[in-house]
Amino acid sequence: MFEDLHLSSIVVSTIRNAPVLIFAAMAGLFAERSGVVDIALEGKILASAFVSAAVAFTTQNAWYGVAAGVAVSAALALLQGYVSITQKGNQLVGGIAINIAMSGLTFVLAQFFYQQGGRTPDLGQARLFDIVLPGTEALAGIPFIGWFYGHVIGGHSALVYLAFALIPLVHWVIYHSRFGLRLRACGENPHAADAAGVSVATTRYMAMLVAGILCSFSGAYLAIVQSGFFLRDMSAGAGYLALTALVFGNWRPMYTALGCMMFGFFSAVQIQIEGVDLPGIGRIPGSLIQMVPYVVTVIVLAGLMAKSVAPKAIGKPFVKSR
Repeated sequence: MFEDLHLSSIVVSTIRNAPVLIFAAMAGLFAERSGVVDIALEGKILASAFVSAAVAFTTQNAWYGVAAGVAVSAALALLQGYVSITQKGNQLVGGIAINIAMSGLTFVLAQFFYQQGGRTPDLGQARLFDIVLPGTEALAGIPFIGWFYGHVIGGHSALVYLAFALIPLVHWVIYHSRFGLRLRACGENPHAADAAGVSVATTRYMAMLVAGILCSFSGAYLAIVQSGFFLRDMSAGAGYLALTALVFGNWRPMYTALGCMMFGFFSAVQIQIEGVDLPGIGRIPGSLIQMVPYVVTVIVLAGLMAKSVAPKAIGKPFVKSR
């Protein structure tokens, strides 16, 4: 049966691993298209993951947790915008500061409130569970079609569907809306945008707010869907992988999503081969297997960094011409 093949597990795992990166990468896309380097994706993922898990556990309502994660991630994004846009501070330093602060603060708060080694209790029924599509049982006995309908198209949480629906939506906003035109103008030539009557600061703040909201779903997905609890540094570099996907996709939504799928695929392969005796090789140590996504990241950056063209004004504070 097709369901018994490892390939089927890899396909399903790829679909379930990708949303964490898709949400974060689309968040980074808005910020960086406006001209702000969003190195703080990692910190916002961690903050939203902790708050989502804590609120979901307290209220026993997953959607309250998601909403709380949105609020804290948006607040961090606006703080990041204040440092980068209003104060014209170093965007890399400000982003790294948020990452370091959230890595320590989430652990300290989790230990203070729950006394479980820096993690939250299991969420239990407060998690977001998979959606079973109508007709799944009727098609279950049909080879391939039953598996494809029940596990590839169906059988995922609402956030998975939101992540994949986000890809064409972001593409439309960036390339076919007035806001997207202003966003790209601010990232490419903010002085020309300012001369045309566009408020560069307002546009960049709006981009950071959207980025904070989208990034929060990445953290909520980690805590409320995948794990069912918050654990210290559980993002495991997802924010940096999302930035790599942006480079891979040349800051374009569709290609960036393909990069996220690629990293999701290698994460799924990593899970499949861990603890398995490979023909002619034997069992590969787990520490080496866990390096797979990061080795792929280095290879992608080494091969594509020179070919990728970032927005021209990225990382440069805008000073209004007099």
